[in-house]
Amino acid sequence: MILRALTLAGGLAAGAATSQFPEFSQQYAQRLGGAVDALSQVVADFDASAAQEGLTRSAALDQMNGTAFVERRRKDMERTFERHAKLSADLDALQGQGPFTRAYHAARMTDGDVAGAAWDNFQPALPLNFAGAVFAGVGFLAGMIGLGAVLAVLRWLLRFMRRTHA
Repeated sequence: MILRALTLAGGLAAGAATSQFPEFSQQYAQRLGGAVDALSQVVADFDASAAQEGLTRSAALDQMNGTAFVERRRKDMERTFERHAKLSADLDALQGQGPFTRAYHAARMTDGDVAGAAWDNFQPALPLNFAGAVFAGVGFLAGMIGLGAVLAVLRWLLRFMRRTHA
């Protein structure tokens, strides 16, 4: 009886947690768009400065050497270009998508800064729509099955230990 209650509690907890994914992923996608916009401005400014000097981005980066500060700035810009490219690709995959497609592309929601900003403003709520119900249902089943399996293994181990000590 206690194991069934624990299994049900695990299912309810997992269902409540997974039901929050649609809203969190929407907020993540919005924050991602803002991050890409900000990085796009930095990239455009750098490219414009390079173009005014008749340089490509690569050539401008190659000229950034000589002092420790300038070399550090070159490395900063290289990281900015890489992050801009990655986040832009992530945004292309997530933008305008529904919660199920965002779940399919969940691996694209791994930027710590964007996730942290989305989490800071995230307010859990009771989702009363189809997507929330599906995510809650899947989480409930996964939680019940997962916790049920763990408890079954523990019960088996306890029985096994009793038999070997008896």
